[in-house]
Amino acid sequence: MKEGENMKFKPYQKNRIFGGVQYIFKFENGYGASVVSHIYSYGGVIGLWELAVIKFDDSGEWEIVYDTNITDDVIGYLTWEEVEEILDKIQKLKKE
Repeated sequence: MKEGENMKFKPYQKNRIFGGVQYIFKFENGYGASVVSHIYSYGGVIGLWELAVIKFDDSGEWEIVYDTNITDDVIGYLTWEEVEEILDKIQKLKKE
């Protein structure tokens, strides 16, 4: 995906980071994702994406979670299509 193209999921927040970009996605189940592409991310220097599953608390702060059935770490070297497939799975996680 190139900047400005249509996305299946609307980002909750967009940040510039390390000369690249970070998208934060937030879903009604309290989960979301941090999706980055920059010089320090896995795959960023070749135009790919790194995704971390995150969880929001009641105050709106978030942290990376490592105990979902999606992954126990960050996932790197993703195409945007693969990012959207994982976002779909995150959106379907059960709310705790």
